[in-house]
Amino acid sequence: MKKLVLAVALTVGSSLCAMAANEVAKAPPAAPYEQVSKLVKLPDFLPGMGKLFVDPTTLPAGPFLAYDHDGDIVSTIYMLPIEDLNPDKRFDDLASPGGNVDHVDVYYNAGHPGVEEPHLHVVLWHVSVADEAQVAK
Repeated sequence: MKKLVLAVALTVGSSLCAMAANEVAKAPPAAPYEQVSKLVKLPDFLPGMGKLFVDPTTLPAGPFLAYDHDGDIVSTIYMLPIEDLNPDKRFDDLASPGGNVDHVDVYYNAGHPGVEEPHLHVVLWHVSVADEAQVAK
């Protein structure tokens, strides 16, 4: 019986993740997400990242949803302030609203409009390394 309950829970959980990913699969995602370039002075499309959307109430960390030129989701990005990376602060249960994660990149950023303080970009790629080229230019 426990195995059946676990199997049902896993199936339902996987289905919910798939439904959530489907809701943001194409740009623009539904509210509360807003296009970042309409919130701060940034271009509509950032080479290497794509077209970004965020729920403004989650700033500065995000998640930011990144889309390619065709409006397909390519990654979910978190921007974690360096000053918050200490023993007193935790970032628990970070979601991947874009669905399955193929690989993860983590890199430093000195700051930019919208997230001015130094921070880490944690990029959850929903596409393969080869397909990252979709947002290269």
